[in-house]
Amino acid sequence: MSIKDKIQFSTYPNKNIVWIGSEDGIAFDSQDIKSKLLNLDKACYFVIKNGLVGVTNEGYLDNLNNSHSQKIEILTATTPLLPQQLGDSSFLDFHKVKYPYMTGAMANGIASEELVIALGKENILSSFGAAGLIPNRIETAIITIQDALPNQPYCFNLIHSPNELAIEKATVDLYLKYGVTTVEASAFLDLTPNIVYYRAVGLNLNSENQIEIKNKIIAKISRREIAKKFLEPAPEKILKKLISQGLITQLQAKLASQVPVADDITVEADSGGHTDNRPLVCLLPSIIALRDEIQAKYNYQTPVRVGAAGGIATPQSALAAYMMGAAYVVTGSVNQSSLEAAASEHTKRLLAQTQMADVIMAPAADMFEMGVKLQVLKRGTMFGMRSQKLFDLYRNYNSIEEIPKLEREKLEKQIFRRNLEEIWQDTVTYFNQRDPQQITRAENNPKRKMALIFRWYLGLSSRWSNTGEKGREIDYQIWCGPAMGAFNNWVQDSYLAEPNNRSVVDIAYHIMIGSTYLYRLHNLKLQGMFIPTKYWNYCPDPFC
Repeated sequence: MSIKDKIQFSTYPNKNIVWIGSEDGIAFDSQDIKSKLLNLDKACYFVIKNGLVGVTNEGYLDNLNNSHSQKIEILTATTPLLPQQLGDSSFLDFHKVKYPYMTGAMANGIASEELVIALGKENILSSFGAAGLIPNRIETAIITIQDALPNQPYCFNLIHSPNELAIEKATVDLYLKYGVTTVEASAFLDLTPNIVYYRAVGLNLNSENQIEIKNKIIAKISRREIAKKFLEPAPEKILKKLISQGLITQLQAKLASQVPVADDITVEADSGGHTDNRPLVCLLPSIIALRDEIQAKYNYQTPVRVGAAGGIATPQSALAAYMMGAAYVVTGSVNQSSLEAAASEHTKRLLAQTQMADVIMAPAADMFEMGVKLQVLKRGTMFGMRSQKLFDLYRNYNSIEEIPKLEREKLEKQIFRRNLEEIWQDTVTYFNQRDPQQITRAENNPKRKMALIFRWYLGLSSRWSNTGEKGREIDYQIWCGPAMGAFNNWVQDSYLAEPNNRSVVDIAYHIMIGSTYLYRLHNLKLQGMFIPTKYWNYCPDPFC
């Protein structure tokens, strides 16, 4: 065996301390040593016997001078280490969860009831993908999840909808009606009365005159200026408006001025879907520093926790986030290929083959007119290219009628596969059920009408991906970040390489156990132990 394959040490044994225990439990073989290291709920003792380094989980340390028949030199020892010890323990207590880990919402119900329930039953927080769904569909999900998880954690997404404020308001009303007490607020460009209303109406004083927060908010952000809005108390202007509308009381407004808008801030780096493609190593420390500045100013009783999302797909990336100060981590793209995700089998197979470079930015359906983009899968689909074509036409022309005849024929033949007037009639029917004001605003605004027609394609393309629409595979819109490729590389030699084996609970378990295991190895390294490369490969299959 090469010297590089052996555990070595740069420090000498402590001559005053010895290890006491059964020598039969000492492992010297690499696989047995790794097994001992993976016993995270037990201490690890590194001992020397006959010039060899061995590892055991049994026994204890004692003073050399005490009377023992067997005395073995000890190099170092590690205490038990559990996944619950990573991140911020207050996240566990506040949300009543097992791990400082949650799964983020994937819109259009991709983060399905089944996904949320599977994780919730294991006391892991998961956010239902309510974005893009009509209120009736969200209501059905609320009833299903609450019936399955009467006492376990769950969360519902609330996405900022600047072009569909009626949908945003209706969603908040549903959450209040059914007592949904945790929402994940995402894609907000500014605070709206809806999110402030949800927060403020859940505030009260307990018998000890302390503020009780019933409605919890986890805000997903990627910019400091937006983080600041959620870290500070709700704006007085919005609170006064809510009072005048009779939606909140004077007391609730007063309490809202003393607590932050959010309890948790998820720093979203280079992720699937809506993203600013920011690197986590730059963004997370910046937001943590901002949190500390605002905490010093307001002196909240409980500081806002800051978590990390975007690129979290492996034990290494999760541990990196924890070591940078993340209170919790959030996974996204990797869960879309799981058994419980509401995506088609074709989509899941594409995701299981994805590499880190197989992604592209494309126009977002919900913020199309604003030029906002989201990150999608490039491999196996032309959605990115075709949606960008639509945005270019929208930017260059003021109406459908202005588009040159040849270009319009290409649209109808290649992208829409139908006459655009027929598409408009379908659009009218859709928004009359969802938000009739959209049609009213478009009737006398040709450019607005063109945007809604183009959004027909952008909106349906994600649903085609979910339902597995035959013949439309090339148009599937699949939200995906580079984390998907990192995950596939990590699990390529394990049972999780096959999408039919990917359970969201398994994914969560292995990311958390793996990151804890790697943290143990880093601690040993800091104590002067040289741990060979083969030990650093935590794989879902033992010793793969």
